[in-house]
Amino acid sequence: MFALFQINYHNQYFSAFGDNTKSENLAKNLWLNKLSQFSDETICGAAEKIIADNDYLPTLHKMLEACRQVGMPKGLPTPRNAYMEACNKPSPKAAQDWSHAAVYLAGRDCGWHLLANEIERKAFPLFNECYQNYCDLVLAGDQLTIEPPKELPETSAKKASHQQNLEQLKKLKQLID
Repeated sequence: MFALFQINYHNQYFSAFGDNTKSENLAKNLWLNKLSQFSDETICGAAEKIIADNDYLPTLHKMLEACRQVGMPKGLPTPRNAYMEACNKPSPKAAQDWSHAAVYLAGRDCGWHLLANEIERKAFPLFNECYQNYCDLVLAGDQLTIEPPKELPETSAKKASHQQNLEQLKKLKQLID
């Protein structure tokens, strides 16, 4: 990856690292630690994508984003599409058909109320952070599942007293009259 960057961003590369192998080795160690969750193929593919799409030497943040895009398993929507899906699914959310469990889990963690009531400019960054965390888990090989909500009991465990029933009946009669 660094060899590709050195060849394609020659002047920028030497401006960033100079001929100092110490600073280059420090950068390589940092990038290795942050990119270790991705396969070699994903890292090389991301580096090639960056070279094809950008005129400037990438930051570590840009490289992480490119690795997530290149290594994203099939079925995981883009963050924007996932956000739109989470906002538009009706309730009960757990009973809906989701494109991927990561979308549901990110929406749940972010908060359905927030997604339904907050403007996109505020809600999307929060959702995106949750979603990226779940995408990282998927990239690491975790299988995400949607747990069905617990059903409410058909009847209350405690029955109303005769007096409570009479009070409720009185309230209902007042509503009708």
